[in-house]
Amino acid sequence: MERIRVIDTHTGGEPTRVVISSPIGFDGASMAERRAQFQTEYDHYRRAIVCEPRGNDVMVGALLTEPVEPTSLAGVVFFNNVGTLGMCGHGLIGVVAALRFLESIDVGTHRIDTPVGTVQFDLSVEGIVRLQNVPSYRVAADVPVRLATGQVVHGDVAWGGNWFFICHDHGLAVELANVRQLESLSREIRAVLQEQDRVGNNGEVIDHIELIGPPSSPHIADAKNFVLCPGGAYDRSPCGTGTSAKIACLAVRGELQEGAVYRQESIVGSVFAASYRRLTAERVEPTVEGIAHVNGDGELLLDASDPFCMGIQS
Repeated sequence: MERIRVIDTHTGGEPTRVVISSPIGFDGASMAERRAQFQTEYDHYRRAIVCEPRGNDVMVGALLTEPVEPTSLAGVVFFNNVGTLGMCGHGLIGVVAALRFLESIDVGTHRIDTPVGTVQFDLSVEGIVRLQNVPSYRVAADVPVRLATGQVVHGDVAWGGNWFFICHDHGLAVELANVRQLESLSREIRAVLQEQDRVGNNGEVIDHIELIGPPSSPHIADAKNFVLCPGGAYDRSPCGTGTSAKIACLAVRGELQEGAVYRQESIVGSVFAASYRRLTAERVEPTVEGIAHVNGDGELLLDASDPFCMGIQS
């Protein structure tokens, strides 16, 4: 019987299962190497932790490791129901909430190593996390996608720690009651992008689709989004990497000034506050602010006699 200690959190409604201790060990000196090793050697643990019957398609895992940088608190490898992620904004905020719950972190400024770079964050007394994400940027603007109906939608391709296609002219109401249509459209857009061999830098897949609409109220936020994640589930939070990619697009379009606050509402009504510092004409350093809540503390039991011990992946 193997045991995996986890702390479950949610950030704006989106779950993160933070792995505190497990049988997993790494040889890699960098977080990118550890991510690759996790993919090749430990994928069965990924399935066991976040897939059914212990998890679900929405859940994101965050495996804590020793840091690789001397000034960092820890390292983290993010993963979901189909694979690993380079970065996860809501997940990082969930990690901070878990460490705070365990009394392993104090209020103040800290750093955590991820596979796409080291990120810094500030933790307040109230538990609010102000995350300085990895440099974000747009690589293509107003990319046309022709749907099976003949409708043509357009979107920006941008990086915020993951690759996004960010679309405004989709024509659907971004409302929770409309989620099935939003899912269907997002899947079709992603499929067409793949058919067209439209990719991010270094041939990386554009695996997140972000549909933008008006907020529930202008007093709450500047926009509302629906984000389809790589595994087919939609993000309940406003999506930290998606918000980072979005403000990179706003910055290069001249629609958001450096230091100004942009509030992104999620499909379920939670909100991230974001701003940026300009690094170059094309790149920005986003800051995303949010809070996570701990909703579980326990052990996963991996019984080798269980036929579904290592999870069910569709």
